[in-house]
Amino acid sequence: MTVTSDRARLTEPPPAPAPAPFPTGTQRLPMAKALNLGLRRALANDPRTLLMGEDIGRLGGVFRVTDGLFAEFGDDRVVDTPLAESGIVGTAIGLALRGYRPVCEIQFDGFVFPAFDQITTQLSRMHYRSQGRLRLPVVIRIPYGGGIGAIEHHSESPEALFAHTPGLRVVSPSNASDAFTMIQQAIASPDPVIFLEPKGRYWEKGDVDLDAPLLAPHGSPSDLDHARVVRAGTDVTIVAYGPTVATALKVAEAAAAEGTSIEVVDLRTISPLDTATVAASVRRTGRCIVTHEAPVLYGSGAEVAARITEECFYHLQAPVLRVGGFHTPYPVAKIEHDYLPGLDRLLDAVDRALAF
Repeated sequence: MTVTSDRARLTEPPPAPAPAPFPTGTQRLPMAKALNLGLRRALANDPRTLLMGEDIGRLGGVFRVTDGLFAEFGDDRVVDTPLAESGIVGTAIGLALRGYRPVCEIQFDGFVFPAFDQITTQLSRMHYRSQGRLRLPVVIRIPYGGGIGAIEHHSESPEALFAHTPGLRVVSPSNASDAFTMIQQAIASPDPVIFLEPKGRYWEKGDVDLDAPLLAPHGSPSDLDHARVVRAGTDVTIVAYGPTVATALKVAEAAAAEGTSIEVVDLRTISPLDTATVAASVRRTGRCIVTHEAPVLYGSGAEVAARITEECFYHLQAPVLRVGGFHTPYPVAKIEHDYLPGLDRLLDAVDRALAF
């Protein structure tokens, strides 16, 4: 019989509280909470999944996307790292080679550049170098884009740099529902994924089906690589992704009041690019506008424009137009809304497309 003294009982840590049951059904949630629940489900479903990043543990991340996960899964599954992005990604590569599925958080978009070498020269190439023998299922979460009143290094849109790198998947959800499913699909992917989260949309709410299946009948992630028509139209196609999808939908509403029917296509995945869905839309409308927050010059919209010009040349009634950021560093908060593509600039592009 073991006797425990009162002193020993007083010094024993209290038992950890039982984790709250995972919510079910359809709920209206902000994107940040949908991402949190997607990460939570991935952690619960696969013990090989772990999170790494600066202040993501006890603090829950600067945007609180990982709030509560440290308490539920512990410090060996939700790891507070040093302020060293290159070290975070380098460690994740090693963990992936040992069979884990690391999910790295880069605190802000502009902080990813110290890790750029690891991402583009190691993470993206290992599968090719090994002739397919090695897989690196690493997800790098990057809050990106503007709209929060933050200056350069906190409002960048670096997607074209990664989309230009062979071996990486580059995806960006535009709403809470996609955020919940796409983060889980990214973690389940055998390939490295750059997961771009539009931080300016973190607090916008949407309906999320928390029971949605993540796998298609054939057993692969259901539609991670597929664009989606989010509003049907007949006169102009606007192609957007991430933070500009909501802007494109507002433009479609404004144009409808003037008798113009705009179709909005959410790319969802920037690389690989779902040309077929976009081309099918442009064949219906005859006009195409591509918008993103990143600078237009050499931006990802240029690739969309080039492909649509090739695929839909005889259907186009106007040149493919692009609307985005200017070829300057990200400006101070006072003028960021002049820098970002908004209603006026997109409506002007619609008028120009219709004038041809």
